[in-house]
Amino acid sequence: MIKPTAQALQAATDKLVPDIIGPNLRILFCGINPGLYSAATGHHFARPGNRFWPALYASGLTPELLTPDKDQRLLEFGYGITNVVRRASSGAAELTSDELRVGGEHLDDTVRRYQPQWLAVLGIDAYKKAFGLKHALVGLQERQIGATHVWLLPNPSGLNAHYSPARFAEAFADLRRATESASKYLKR
Repeated sequence: MIKPTAQALQAATDKLVPDIIGPNLRILFCGINPGLYSAATGHHFARPGNRFWPALYASGLTPELLTPDKDQRLLEFGYGITNVVRRASSGAAELTSDELRVGGEHLDDTVRRYQPQWLAVLGIDAYKKAFGLKHALVGLQERQIGATHVWLLPNPSGLNAHYSPARFAEAFADLRRATESASKYLKR
């Protein structure tokens, strides 16, 4: 993957990165919104230092370390990617509460249309704003979308200093274990 120039990054503002999605997904991962690096390259979680791809591998969700330019391969493992807000920005702080709320409505529609087994939202604050919640913690959420279970993960951005790479991997591993033995985690 070629590193985008400063001009390419600037031109990427408000661009879209297409969803990687299909029927019968095991997990649909949902970012907050694409960063400029992702929009410039056309690949999800593309900025160097983003911990999404290493966490997938370290947690055992993928058998090999994928790179952003191989993001379409997620479908081979039963995974997909979408975003709460579709437009690219230099940071999630640029998003308005209205954008996140409307994005939550769009995400709800997307999940109901594709019906993945699990939706894994990456970003606690964005999740709360998108769905009008005051509190949320990493892990299984009480909220379901249709039959889809919702799991909350921390934002994998390199700017998220609250989580070390090891803590990210463990949070992703918790999701993997939940998907493998859903009865242990889900209320009957």
